Amino acid sequence: MVQHSDRPLRESVRKGLTLALLVALVPLMGCEPRGKAQGSRSAGLACPRPQAFLTTQEFNAQEQQLRALRQQAFGGDFFAQIDLARRYGGREAEARKTYDPVEAAVWYELALANPDGFAPIVTARQNRRLGGARLEDCREAERLGAFNGLEHLLGRMSSGERQEVRDRVIYVLSTQGPEGFRTLARLPDAGFGPFGDPYEASPIDPRDLEGRRLPAAATLFTRNDMDVYQFNYLAAQSGDVAGFVMLKDFERSSPGRAALGSDAEAKAKRWTPPFEFYPPEAPESGVPHSDESAPMGEAAALALSRLDELPFLHVGHALAFLQVIPKPILTKAELSATEAQTFQAMLGRPMTGRLSPLEEVRAIQYAAVSGQARSQLALAVMYAEGVGVPRDYARAFHWFSQADRQGSPEAKYAMSTFFSLGMEGVADQDKASAVVYQIDGALAGFKPSAQRLRELLAQVSRAPRT
Repeated sequence: MVQHSDRPLRESVRKGLTLALLVALVPLMGCEPRGKAQGSRSAGLACPRPQAFLTTQEFNAQEQQLRALRQQAFGGDFFAQIDLARRYGGREAEARKTYDPVEAAVWYELALANPDGFAPIVTARQNRRLGGARLEDCREAERLGAFNGLEHLLGRMSSGERQEVRDRVIYVLSTQGPEGFRTLARLPDAGFGPFGDPYEASPIDPRDLEGRRLPAAATLFTRNDMDVYQFNYLAAQSGDVAGFVMLKDFERSSPGRAALGSDAEAKAKRWTPPFEFYPPEAPESGVPHSDESAPMGEAAALALSRLDELPFLHVGHALAFLQVIPKPILTKAELSATEAQTFQAMLGRPMTGRLSPLEEVRAIQYAAVSGQARSQLALAVMYAEGVGVPRDYARAFHWFSQADRQGSPEAKYAMSTFFSLGMEGVADQDKASAVVYQIDGALAGFKPSAQRLRELLAQVSRAPRT
């Protein structure tokens, strides 16, 4: 049963989101009537689209269109998300060889959770002084169509496929910065509709939310106060005012929720996204599911600008492990244009023949995800130092752990340092574990590299040098 007791909270939170939602108050002119949709509260209207995205099936054009749509969709474009979902799951997906139900469900869910899809539209015609009639919102029909598409797809999925949809949605939203974390906080919040939307704006009939058998689309993200607190906390930690307001309103809504504070904050400090980068899988069309996330904020831009501090040798080892090049290389100049294009094709990125800083980071991430201990250790240090990627001690700890499981002696020492010093973002320290890791590291015999790592981690943790 859906609880509606949190509606006063919802109203308070919505006031706190006013600034964030103002970006959606842009008039959409030229909506064309398409007939009344079944179950719609108003006439079915389809919002206009660029004609270029609606026609050509030729492969190169299709690949370019998908990449353009993915770039816009990753950036939070409501209409691009819907059109991308239709490309993967619509009527023509089979003919285009792009059919992928999981991917289609991901983008339908993201569109339904997108505030731009349910924020009010203000136009001059609505101004009472002009006496104009209210412009009927074509986005309502778009959201209804997205809900019907999502419901159809989820109803035929296994639990594993549904989890895959959830993980991909969480990853994409996590790349959108504070706004994405605020959306993630609304999805499991009983004070909002199933898509983090106001109940009265939901494309689901309110009567369907009162029964015991909820629509499949309404259960993709279950109600969970701990997750609400965690994602609001992550948004607030970035300095986001709206995230801070949501967090405080949530805390004040009940004693039980306020009591979640310490546990939720500890969980948030250990939180990492489901993926290091979006899985570059490909349907029958051969067009990979490219990761079009862009660095968000000053911290990400600064980290990427520091990539030159990382010796290119680490990128070279990663590319060799991925079999892009026959053996590791020391400098970027040794990488041929063809080899760079090969890796760019693996990522589903434009094949320019010259790796961008982000693609160099992706090489190390790709190798780390694929199991290379050397790249896992390099990525851990990158997160610890904020080189190439924003500083994130939870992710650093994760990749040190992965390298340690493969017997990396450097990783063993790093793990012992984490445990001993209690670095920020890593909870549940265990001094006994630190002793075990130090003994194991000494037996592995790597004192020179251990000393370098000791100095690096001492600087990161602001501990005095020894």
